[in-house]
Amino acid sequence: MAEEQDARTYKKRRCEMVEQLRRYGINNSRVLDAFLSVERHLFFDLKDRDYAYDDCAFPIGCGQTISQPFTVAYMTSMLVERCSGGKVLEIGTGSGYQAAILDCIGYSVYTVERIPELFERSSGIFSLLGLNIRQRLGDGTLGWSDHAPYNGIIVTAGAPEPPHTLLAQLAGGGVMVIPVGNSAGQRMTVMTRRGDTFGREEFHTFVFVPLVGKEGWRDG
Repeated sequence: MAEEQDARTYKKRRCEMVEQLRRYGINNSRVLDAFLSVERHLFFDLKDRDYAYDDCAFPIGCGQTISQPFTVAYMTSMLVERCSGGKVLEIGTGSGYQAAILDCIGYSVYTVERIPELFERSSGIFSLLGLNIRQRLGDGTLGWSDHAPYNGIIVTAGAPEPPHTLLAQLAGGGVMVIPVGNSAGQRMTVMTRRGDTFGREEFHTFVFVPLVGKEGWRDG
């Protein structure tokens, strides 16, 4: 009985979250449907699940956060509007929530995480939910060349500039969504591959944890 009550409560809160996203200007039906379907609270520790549907970032350990729902929806919308399907590489698995959203939308998802603890935790959640998401532990700034090229790349940490190795792993016409800037804030940036050149669009400012790696910020 208690579990049924919890399930109803979480579903109600997901519906409220989606309505809030609509008010904030997120109107892509594929994105909103995914946010309604994916159970965000499952990506939180049991003791923290009351915070799962609040519109704020939340710490997940190892100096990392799960981004606020609006930020995830904003980035996902930018990708969906420019890349309707195919193979997508996520840089920074974190909690696993963003990857689960992409999987729910219908992409073939590959994701790279540099922190072993988060890699193991998200792997367990994907297994529990039966999600066919391919994972790799390593330096995300170097991508995952074995499965390139990708129709889309989404980077969930702030970079000083779009990493050249990631850009090279985009397919023709492919897009990368990445926050670019310094520790004070990053502009959400979309890079679109056109042959050997890349178009660049810049949008709103956000604050992300730093993208650490060979072609990002140095650790420490």
